[in-house]
Amino acid sequence: MNLVFRLAWRNLWRQPRRTWLTTGAMMFSNMLLVFMISLQFGMYSLMIDNTLQAFTGHLQIQAPGYIDDKKMRQTVADIVPLAESLRAELTAQHVAARATGFALVSSEERSYGIAVFGVEPEFEDDVSTLPGLIAEGRFLRDNEAAEIVIGAALARNLRVALGDELVLLGSGRDGSFAAGVVKLVGIFDSGIADFDRSVTEIPLGFFQDMFYMNGSGHHVVINAGGIDGVAALQSRVGSLLPAGQELAVHDWDALQPGLQQAIKADMSSAFFMYGILVILVAFSVLNTQLMSVLERTHEFGIVLSLGLTPGRLGRLVLLETAIMGMLGLLLGALLGGLLTYWFSINGFAYPGMEELAAKFNLPARFFPQVSPLTLLIGPGVVFIFTILAALYPALRLQRLQPVEAMRAV
Repeated sequence: MNLVFRLAWRNLWRQPRRTWLTTGAMMFSNMLLVFMISLQFGMYSLMIDNTLQAFTGHLQIQAPGYIDDKKMRQTVADIVPLAESLRAELTAQHVAARATGFALVSSEERSYGIAVFGVEPEFEDDVSTLPGLIAEGRFLRDNEAAEIVIGAALARNLRVALGDELVLLGSGRDGSFAAGVVKLVGIFDSGIADFDRSVTEIPLGFFQDMFYMNGSGHHVVINAGGIDGVAALQSRVGSLLPAGQELAVHDWDALQPGLQQAIKADMSSAFFMYGILVILVAFSVLNTQLMSVLERTHEFGIVLSLGLTPGRLGRLVLLETAIMGMLGLLLGALLGGLLTYWFSINGFAYPGMEELAAKFNLPARFFPQVSPLTLLIGPGVVFIFTILAALYPALRLQRLQPVEAMRAV
């Protein structure tokens, strides 16, 4: 085997320029694949975490069926004590209770339909980034106070400013008329106009009084800090729920199905482009090895006449390709890993992508994630396709006749 390896190595460098050009193509493609896949996975992780931490959370406890039709009467009883008990058990996670309703909000000049969320002011910033997006005024403080925070777009539409009073009109949990007067204490700006136009928050205690909730709510939101381990946490939360009370625990995939679909669609288009790159490299290897075999036809005829089998010649060609592919894999993965590591510290920005990134709750600068998977998946696929590309030149030797081969010039 040592002799065969030395022979394959010598054959590669008989045409060093051609070998380096082919190896360089593999190195470049591997480096590009490592960087792009690392950047893509980093964007997905960032997109998921930012979207969930913005408002949804990684898990939510709801009444059965609420996730589908969101009716006001489908509530979680004694939601604040439930949230408190979960906070005592899940010390590594953040937990907050919420209630949701719809109302007509009116200023002195205009009226708009909005979604009203009753939140626990003390714990909302643990499960949502919205309290940190306050551009004017402050966030809610007192759980019983008649105050509200609204988005910048809604504030412009209503033509209101801090300190103004707003009137909320809606329907209570029991179907009765719900009304309240609240003071505008804060205006947030998330950068997403639709969200800023339709979402408002008031203290949970005031919400329960206004909408006649009798201590109930609609969500217990749990922020796990990341998507890793969400499945195990979901099982644990299910075991901590009070006996005799039918409740559902939904993970982030059920709460935000469009997020997973967007990721799959983006992965499909991205891997299609990666596939084209891999196929181009494979054809480059095929061309190199086919030329190498044709150039050595006379030599192959001589060794065949001396008793060497076509199968051993084919394995020699495959070994040459494997050595070249391994060089491209190792050097490409090394360069790609160094490039990705540099950008994982300094960040990478797409010029002109700020607005599109904001729609997906992404920052303007991305940080690729270096991992064994991102380092090896792209170069590994390139290596496999280079071996497959060398099968044709290797199989071509099976039909080679010694006399005809020795006549080749």
